Amino acid sequence: MLTFIVFVILGVSGALLMFYYEPILDRAWDSVEFINDEVPFGFHIRNIHYHGSNAMVLLAILHMYYQYFSGRYKIRNEILWVTGVILGTVTILEAFTGYDIIFSERAELAISIAASLTNSIPVMGPTIRDAMFGSGFHDFVLRFYAQHVFILPLVMLGLMAVHFPRFLVFDVPMIMAISGAILITGGVFPIDLGFKFEPTVPPGITVPEWYLTGLYAFLRTQYDKFVTGVLWPGIFIASLLLIPFLDRYKKFSWKDRPIVTSFGIVGIAQIIVTTYWGFYIPPDVNIPLVERLVIDPIFLYLTMILLVPLGFGFSYMMILMARESERKAKLNKAKGPKKVATIDLSDKWINWVIVALIAFLVFLNIAAYNASITGFQNLSLFWVGLILFVFAAFFHVYRYAMGKSRETPAAPPPVPVERPKEIAEPVAETPKLPEKAAEPPVAGKEPPKELIAEVPKAKPAGVAGTGAAAPESAKTAPGPGTPDAPGTPDAPGKISADAGPGNQGTPDSPGKVSADAGSKNQGTPDVPGKVEADANPENRGK
Repeated sequence: MLTFIVFVILGVSGALLMFYYEPILDRAWDSVEFINDEVPFGFHIRNIHYHGSNAMVLLAILHMYYQYFSGRYKIRNEILWVTGVILGTVTILEAFTGYDIIFSERAELAISIAASLTNSIPVMGPTIRDAMFGSGFHDFVLRFYAQHVFILPLVMLGLMAVHFPRFLVFDVPMIMAISGAILITGGVFPIDLGFKFEPTVPPGITVPEWYLTGLYAFLRTQYDKFVTGVLWPGIFIASLLLIPFLDRYKKFSWKDRPIVTSFGIVGIAQIIVTTYWGFYIPPDVNIPLVERLVIDPIFLYLTMILLVPLGFGFSYMMILMARESERKAKLNKAKGPKKVATIDLSDKWINWVIVALIAFLVFLNIAAYNASITGFQNLSLFWVGLILFVFAAFFHVYRYAMGKSRETPAAPPPVPVERPKEIAEPVAETPKLPEKAAEPPVAGKEPPKELIAEVPKAKPAGVAGTGAAAPESAKTAPGPGTPDAPGTPDAPGKISADAGPGNQGTPDSPGKVSADAGSKNQGTPDVPGKVEADANPENRGK
């Protein structure tokens, strides 16, 4: 989103500059000088456009490396990654053509290098050079102007349509903040026009823009131009394009992809080293100019080669240590209490903050106007950038207040009710009796054996309490009417024999014969027709 915002800022500021710029060889630099010094707010517009182009290149590079280390090129995002890499390359070309059409000494150096590199491409090099640069300086200015304001922006818009469809979200505070940052940078570091290029005057020592100084360091080794200026950058861009198809890790975090992360860190280190070398020129003026500009190729390439294993090993070790520290931190966090820090401003504080920001905005507007009318253009640009920053903060606080007003107030916490303390009744403890000490065994005396309870055995039926069998005469007596079969209970002709000592006959039914072998049982002669037989000899005479 930030890159697209800067692209819009560049489009607006560039359109305003087109009103006064003249794409003619002997008028290009003069028209830019006129914009910078004579046109109202021309200084501001030109600085916004210049620093906006640098900001777009920087944001494109940072965005690319953020996607690289976070693994966002995975899960069917390969097309987004490829278009992003191409978009970053086209962004650098757009910035390159922009500062070349000024046609200063710095621009002339960049043009000469670009033309020689294009011409070094085998087979198609001269054709590409004629198409891009033309046959002379007059053609060059017009063709670079067409590429800068029309061809390359169209290519960038097409790539953005593919790259940003799901991630383009506009946020007013963010737009104001990035715009304010560009203006503040322009106020602190105002861009200089430099010297106008004169073919009859030898140019002084200069270097290209910061995003091309790494390439410039390789060219200063005086090695083959195609290898240093075309092949090495081509290999670097191709490796970035192939990253999604070479990274086979299943996870996204940079800690879980140590090899890919280490190579990315090594690449950044090499870019920093070559960028520094591209900027550095020995300050000793006694050394001839050619010797000051040439970099020893053996020293440069040996440093770059040694940087790969050393940087990779160190980065890999640090990644493993970071992963172990994260694991321990998660364990400690899981054991300890979980606290979430929040900022909750009251309505009173929100009102005071809004009033303070409005007052500060009024002061900044007065300061910016005063700086503008007194001729301090860079200071006025700084104040305007700060105004945008403060407005972004004001909008954010206002949005926070509106969101808080829509929230449902939380219910008050319940008031704790104190209950009277219950007095527990004392529980009487049962005193424990002292255990009786075991008697010591006496020699020659066996300990008493434990008695075993005897279970009485069941006696067979028909046996008397004395163990004698019932007499033959008392066993059976046929009743009247049923001489052959024994009677049924409660019916005439039933025969009952009981050998139990305490059992007696049942005199309820007539014709029942009862035989009892018990010594205490006696017959019951009250019922007629009943015959009793007793096995006890004492009762037989009765």
